[in-house]
Amino acid sequence: MKRRLLILLLGSYLIFGFILPSFANLAKLPSPQLIVLQNENQIIQNLKSKTQNPKSNNSLIENSIEEGKRLYDVGRFAEAVIVLQQAVQEDKQQGKIQKQAATLANLSLAYQQTGNWKEAKQAINESLQLQELNNPSKNQKLLAQTLMIQGKLFLSTGESENSLKSWQQAEKLFVEVKEPNSRITAKINQTQALQILGFYRSAIKILQEVNATLKTQPDSIQKVVSLRSLGEAQQIVGDLKKSNIALQESLEIAQRLQNLDEISASLLSLGNHALICDRTTEALTYYKQTFQFAPSPLIKLQAHLNQLSLLRERKTDTTTIISEIQTLLQQISPSRSSIYAQINFAVNLVKMGISSPSPIDILTTAIQQAESIDDIQAQAYGWGELGKISELAGKFPQAQKLTEKAIVLLQGTNTPEITYQLQWQLGRLQKAQGDIKSAIASYDIAIDALQALRSDLVAINRDVQFSFRESVEPVYRESVALLLQNPELRDKNGQADVKILDKARQSIEALQLTELDNFFREACLQGQKVILDRVVDRDNPTSAILYPIILADTIQIIVKLPNQSLKLYTSQIEESKVEQTVAKLRQDLSNPSAIQDLKMRSQQVYTWLIKPMEADLAKNQVDTLVFVLDGVLRNLPMSVLYDGKEYLIEKYALSLSPGLQLLNPKPIVTQNLKALTAGLTQPPKNFPNFAPLHGIESEFKLITKAGINTTSLLNEEFTSTALERKIKEKPFNIVHLATHGQFSSRIDDTYILAADGKINVRKFDNLLRDRDEARSEALQLLVLSACQTAEGDKRAVLGLAGIAIRAGARSTIASLWQIDDESTAMFVGSFYNELKKGISKAKALQHAQLKLLNHVNYRSPSYWSAYVLIGNWL
Repeated sequence: MKRRLLILLLGSYLIFGFILPSFANLAKLPSPQLIVLQNENQIIQNLKSKTQNPKSNNSLIENSIEEGKRLYDVGRFAEAVIVLQQAVQEDKQQGKIQKQAATLANLSLAYQQTGNWKEAKQAINESLQLQELNNPSKNQKLLAQTLMIQGKLFLSTGESENSLKSWQQAEKLFVEVKEPNSRITAKINQTQALQILGFYRSAIKILQEVNATLKTQPDSIQKVVSLRSLGEAQQIVGDLKKSNIALQESLEIAQRLQNLDEISASLLSLGNHALICDRTTEALTYYKQTFQFAPSPLIKLQAHLNQLSLLRERKTDTTTIISEIQTLLQQISPSRSSIYAQINFAVNLVKMGISSPSPIDILTTAIQQAESIDDIQAQAYGWGELGKISELAGKFPQAQKLTEKAIVLLQGTNTPEITYQLQWQLGRLQKAQGDIKSAIASYDIAIDALQALRSDLVAINRDVQFSFRESVEPVYRESVALLLQNPELRDKNGQADVKILDKARQSIEALQLTELDNFFREACLQGQKVILDRVVDRDNPTSAILYPIILADTIQIIVKLPNQSLKLYTSQIEESKVEQTVAKLRQDLSNPSAIQDLKMRSQQVYTWLIKPMEADLAKNQVDTLVFVLDGVLRNLPMSVLYDGKEYLIEKYALSLSPGLQLLNPKPIVTQNLKALTAGLTQPPKNFPNFAPLHGIESEFKLITKAGINTTSLLNEEFTSTALERKIKEKPFNIVHLATHGQFSSRIDDTYILAADGKINVRKFDNLLRDRDEARSEALQLLVLSACQTAEGDKRAVLGLAGIAIRAGARSTIASLWQIDDESTAMFVGSFYNELKKGISKAKALQHAQLKLLNHVNYRSPSYWSAYVLIGNWL
């Protein structure tokens, strides 16, 4: 099985109860009840008197197991262990092999609840060995039940692949013994392992099948857990609306069952869902309710830890909640969940600058507990966090020793999710101590580990508050900074080595891919090795490719010019100044009257990005610039850059690329252009905030007039279903959508409007991607002529790149903001007229923009600069 990211989900899974001597159905754990029990000494004395009593030994065994089950059911696990240990010996003395095997499995379950993992493993292994010696086919139901308990043990101790295998084997046995309900539980448990291993889509498919089966059945814990598991899996892949429906339904059923364990688990999941959706007040309410209802200290702890993070961000008093977390930690037996909870707690304390309780003491305890259950990964996390505390204190040699200890622990394990963080930390420490060569090597290892993790980054470190911008993006940027700003890596003329520049370029492209993975919440993009010399020198000899990279105090621009090696140009400017200037320039672009401010700021950006290479571009007769933009620069149309006399679009055809690894340029086939045009003059009724688009019919007529063979879907004809059907009926190579839409850094907020509502970027797979890229009728061009970026979203162009990639189009033309109907129609007509002439898409776009720029009514950049070309510029 392919190695996937190991994560610890916050949700719950079904836990099988005791295997009774009669081998009846496994009971689900009931809610804890207030029962007065004997203390351990009394139980031991009673057991001793029973063994001396000449009554039937069989009756004694039955009573011991029933007593053990009763103690387990009311949460007195330590006492249950004592009773069951005695029952095992009694079974052994009587030669009751199957009963001994069942009791050992129950003992393993009790050991798991007390955190005695070594003893739990020993008990379950002995149970399985006894069953194998006693003819495993004799009682397949017992074997299946034992495998269910073994699967829980594997999952709790981080052996997720083994837990999946145990539950799959149990499912097969339940089918053979005709136990449909137990089989369903085995399938639900499998999906928990699948999610931890990163196979979210597979988990969702199984859970949908399970829920369809359970739908007609009465309310049950199975139904609650299955719906909750489905909602959590849908949440991970970004299907937030469906996720919320499933989680709410799981809560409602749990409430009808009056099961506090399940009510609290569903409330916790809903809190996590609200947090992901940035509904922090709602999330806090759910966490408080979770704490109120939860009988389980671990669920209470998870809710409080998430609440603590939110309160920390809000700078609210956390004294009470910290004290309550400390109390809860003392009540929980060691497990991966509890150990990660302690690490999470310590991390929060460090971020708040709190030294009492001591984060170091908490981490030390967590490490000791991880050692007690042989959890190498948890130990490594603990040592790594201790190293981070020393790093923050400026104790770099000590921090390096602690970090290296964590790295050594992981040798021989396949744990890239931890490796990348530790190597990144080691690289920072080495850099801080002046060991640049070693630091670069550590960053290289970290990036290699991140590349191995691509498909799992959507869920990495959920227990330690993962954030892409905090935990992934800086690794790439700091690595590039080391490569480009290190004087040791430059030649006598101060120029960086070509190999170093290519390595930095590839790192930035890798970051672009990883950002898109994070946007899609899955690794759906396959990069390819691109040889720049061939792309530019042979295929595009008048093009230059620019990689502007924003670092803390400079913009470094790696450039590939025709028939020349990579070059590096540097502009000394602080990152904060770049962000401020670009933000104000974007505001100017939406205001046609702010032309003077716009020219001033756009000339600043021109000075940073283009002026250092002006002479080289002219010398090499470059007429097309391809930008692989970074950070906030992606929100800015490069066409508007101003040199004091002319805008950049007046000198060059321009294109954007999310990375050449994704979109290898090929020229368009102009002999037989066929376009499917679809548009709405009026937005759907549920979207009153969008204005009418009266110029669409004129826009479509101009496309036809340009000589493009068109088929149109207008107004109520334009539905997502009709669009999909038309695309499948005829081999269109252009799809032109004239309708409102929005690009956002959130996949759920990136969409276009059809008559039947939103078409989310995810649906583009179904609508447009069912094509063979090698065929001549492959989608050459997608045009989105009335869309806009989400207001206030600094990374909204990720959504535009996402639509371009998801559509499978070789090129996409879109507007970054909505503009006047008449100018749009003029632009569209001009663009298709130019495209029909056989020139490149970048030049066709340039000529169409220049036509607006030279029009008396549309000279302002707010009209013509809105359009950008993404992808193949030929």
